[in-house]
Amino acid sequence: IALLFLVEHTYRSSAAGLGCAARGCSAYKAGQSNVRSVSPEPPLQRDAMTEPRVEIESLHFSVGILGISGGSLLLLVNGYSHSPSEALIHSTALGILLLIIAALLAYAGVRRSLCHAPLFVCLCLTISALWCGSGLVHILHGEGVVQGEEGLRGALIPGLAAFTLALLVIGVVGVLCKEVVLSIIAFSVCLACAHQIAGLYDPSFGQGASAASYLLVCFLGAYFGTGRLLSYITKGKVQLPGTRSEKKAKLTAAQAQDRNDVVTAGLVGNLLSATVLACPLLGVVPALVPGQVPWLWTAGVLQLGVCILSYRAMDTLAATFYGFTAVLKFAEGYSLLLPVWELQVLFSPVPLPTVFAVLFFMLALFSTQKSLADGLYQLFYVAYCVALAAQPRGFFQGGTQGVQAAIFVVSAVMLLLTLHNMACPWRLPTGEGLLRSLLSRTNLLTLRPLDKDLHAPYLGYSKYADAEVLGHGCSVLSAFAITATVGSEGPLAFLVLPWVVVAGGLLQLLCGSVAFARGKTLESTAFILYGIMWAVWGLTRYGGLYGATRGFNVAVGIICFLLFNCFITGGALFLSKAWFAYALTFQLILVSFLLDTLGTLPYGYDIGVTIIFGLVSFYCFLANLFNSSFQSPQLPLGTPFFRLSGYGGGGEHCPHVPARKATSVQQIAEIMKNGGTCGMPTDTVYVLVAACNRPDAVEKAYKAKVHAQDRPMSLWISSIKQLEPARHLLNPVLWDFMEAAWPSSISMVIPRGRWCCGQKGGRPARVGCPGCVYACVCVLFSRVFSSLSLATRPMDGLLWPERLCKVHRHPHQHRHPQPRLHGGHTPHRPGGAHRHNVSQPYRRG
Repeated sequence: IALLFLVEHTYRSSAAGLGCAARGCSAYKAGQSNVRSVSPEPPLQRDAMTEPRVEIESLHFSVGILGISGGSLLLLVNGYSHSPSEALIHSTALGILLLIIAALLAYAGVRRSLCHAPLFVCLCLTISALWCGSGLVHILHGEGVVQGEEGLRGALIPGLAAFTLALLVIGVVGVLCKEVVLSIIAFSVCLACAHQIAGLYDPSFGQGASAASYLLVCFLGAYFGTGRLLSYITKGKVQLPGTRSEKKAKLTAAQAQDRNDVVTAGLVGNLLSATVLACPLLGVVPALVPGQVPWLWTAGVLQLGVCILSYRAMDTLAATFYGFTAVLKFAEGYSLLLPVWELQVLFSPVPLPTVFAVLFFMLALFSTQKSLADGLYQLFYVAYCVALAAQPRGFFQGGTQGVQAAIFVVSAVMLLLTLHNMACPWRLPTGEGLLRSLLSRTNLLTLRPLDKDLHAPYLGYSKYADAEVLGHGCSVLSAFAITATVGSEGPLAFLVLPWVVVAGGLLQLLCGSVAFARGKTLESTAFILYGIMWAVWGLTRYGGLYGATRGFNVAVGIICFLLFNCFITGGALFLSKAWFAYALTFQLILVSFLLDTLGTLPYGYDIGVTIIFGLVSFYCFLANLFNSSFQSPQLPLGTPFFRLSGYGGGGEHCPHVPARKATSVQQIAEIMKNGGTCGMPTDTVYVLVAACNRPDAVEKAYKAKVHAQDRPMSLWISSIKQLEPARHLLNPVLWDFMEAAWPSSISMVIPRGRWCCGQKGGRPARVGCPGCVYACVCVLFSRVFSSLSLATRPMDGLLWPERLCKVHRHPHQHRHPQPRLHGGHTPHRPGGAHRHNVSQPYRRG
């Protein structure tokens, strides 16, 4: 395993060097071609880096297949040597080894999820979860927590039953997609789980059949994994028969749009938890026992990973849904652990499941824009939360277990539909696009286009979508979870700890980390601070650490949180009214914690402030969810109370659009035609450019950079034909050199003539004319000046509209280029609309 990681790291370093060389070639080739449209993806991804990327993907495939073979070999040896009296491998050692292999498979699945390989990703993550859960159960059995064969059977059977069905679905989809190796592995592991269940029910059946299935997986995986690995190491010189990696077929439009390959792993997690809770109702196991907690928490960890990777895939709705279901999994596991500590079954506070049902309903309503099946599937969790609110013992009563049985069936169907539509060229109907087609007939609501560039931040570049929807939703759950802590029973009589610690603590920290990656400093600070506070207060107050004692040390800690939140509240004044209300009401929550610590909490104060904070958080949740789904209308979040000068100080922000899209370049061109400025990189620094037929735009560039009026500005041209009217003023040798050298990154210094008099470009005696070598800038030239004719233009200055002015780097500017965005109002256009500034840092390669 260590050798595989070393080989991957070495090859990735060499591939990065190859990518740097390819970027220079692609930049030169882009300038040589007469570009009329912007390519949807850079040339770098199509030529030079195609082969290294295929090799890296082949390595991840080898790691995953060999990992499955290694785990199968371990279980093979344990199965053939198993005897009723004594096993060859101790349960604790077997569990630890399974955890290590499960981590390796999770690594392979996560790395392959960055490309489109849904079947392999689902298989790796499913088997990883299977061996992680069973490994934890074996460790508990080896340490005496799960006692006897009866306890081991009750702990293993629910999880094995869930994965038997999940692997059967994966195998069927593999057959439909003609993935022979993956389908055989899925069917073999499925039969091994079924034989293991039979062996647990009837010891005379033995584990030989299960070991035989793992033997097939071991041989098949070892052959194909070794073949791919040899091909990778020898760079294709050694190729075992039948192991050549085939080129993937081109994705359909629907498949290219839905690239979130880890959604199927989230469905497997829902299937697993539903099986555990439904088995007592169906009579598969006598009752819910603590030995089944590893399955529930494995599903919770799996869905937390799905949540993070869904943000990586820019799928906010799926990330929010699986974040909510992860909270449920941890709460279910915590409830099953209470008998271990000899505690009574705790009741869930009634307001919490009710609010959770409302959140799931709103999420299901907005998820119908993806497909009707997704919205209907999430409605089952609305029914589950209603069942939790209706029955005091929650997870241990027949109503909730009956809903989980329905979720088990629906999750299996959704797994089949989703995995088939992702992996196969022909799709099964799921009602996809139905809501979009209905809303297109009305002007009341306008859905946003399904474009990953929607989540691009205003500044810089982020690989993750916005997580504010999940953060505000978790604040709602935490607030309403503590409303039931007032009464004669005390705070320890209700099931509050998992809702506060997981939803308010763990997921808030996750949302803060995502916000930090997107450059949202204030929002990131708020989510991380609130997450720490919810986790600390939940463990202290509702975990038994706090009890009935009141201490000065706890009060000092809460006062420190109050002071920190004062800075956040002050910063929210410059953000929006909604964020200010959110921070201010949390300040009231902290005051209630302080009063509770000092023993001076007035009756009803904590309930009042938690309800207010919950309602404010719910509005922020709904507004962010609505605004991210609909382009118009928008739910108001409020303007800032105070505005700073510079970026964000005005009422409008600089558009940040991808340069690879022709529509984005057209948007920039329209803004520049009306006097706007544009930020783009050169080979050294970022520059501000403006159209030369707009003197106000040139003045704006000067003022934005705070340049002296006598500082020079160079001219950008997209073709040497733009200098034809001034050719007689140039030296013939210089003209021949221009024709031979351009297009390239070489800049020319030519004599300044009457054709550029009165302009700000160049010095008094000469002017620099760098040729443009970037495809998107060439397109920008043609779009900005498409209405002018070169053939009929005299030399008296009308040549200038074919130029862009470039501002050189300030002498005291930092060495590395940084994007500079400049706001400010501009005069009104004739139609009454405002002109905007624009910034677009073009990422080459």
